[in-house]
Amino acid sequence: MTNCFFCKYKVEPSFKDIENLEKFITPRKKILGRDKSGVCARHQRKLTKQVKYARYLGLLPYVSYQGSR
Repeated sequence: MTNCFFCKYKVEPSFKDIENLEKFITPRKKILGRDKSGVCARHQRKLTKQVKYARYLGLLPYVSYQGSR
């Protein structure tokens, strides 16, 4: 049995599905690695491309705004 989110639900990462993409980025908006996200290698490659494309289109932020400390 695979632990991969995308294999389990038989879906592919898509830049349009922001809710699912946000599960795989940190609060500082960095993309989680395979060891932390539990995604298989094939879907991790697709996930990375889709997150970067969503950032390019302005659907996801590149960084989070922390404000001055």
